[in-house]
Amino acid sequence: MKRTIIFGTIVIVLGLLIALGPQFLFKVCDPVMTSTGEAEDCCTIPETADCCTPTVSAFPVCHWSARAEIGVGLLIAALGICMLVFTDIKTQLGLAISVFFAAIVALFIPLTLIGGCSSMSMACHKVAFPALMVESIILIIFSVAIVVYSEMKNLL
Repeated sequence: MKRTIIFGTIVIVLGLLIALGPQFLFKVCDPVMTSTGEAEDCCTIPETADCCTPTVSAFPVCHWSARAEIGVGLLIAALGICMLVFTDIKTQLGLAISVFFAAIVALFIPLTLIGGCSSMSMACHKVAFPALMVESIILIIFSVAIVVYSEMKNLL
């Protein structure tokens, strides 16, 4: 019982960090604001902005990566809550496998699925994406450890 509380709590915390981190703790790039107060594509002023990546809105690409991470992070947190509620060993195994695949998606959103600004000097590449990658890798390793632990306990 104590093991499931620890496992579930760690998954919840890391899921919430993935979901809310790029929004509040390690922010991604902001849109460039015009003199009228409206958001402007950062590529319209290339001499003052380094993010010039094709966008379909006034927000840089990394903004949409951060938005996608909200959904994946909340899914991971929900799986962590399920780990607290459902204590059966086979259910825990299935939830750990789900966390593994969700963490892989969280890892690949900033890397290849959506990406970020083209300039490596932007805030998304300096702070937000490395933090997301570290959290995702920790979750991947942690979920593999849960699966291995569950299988070893099942063999004994």
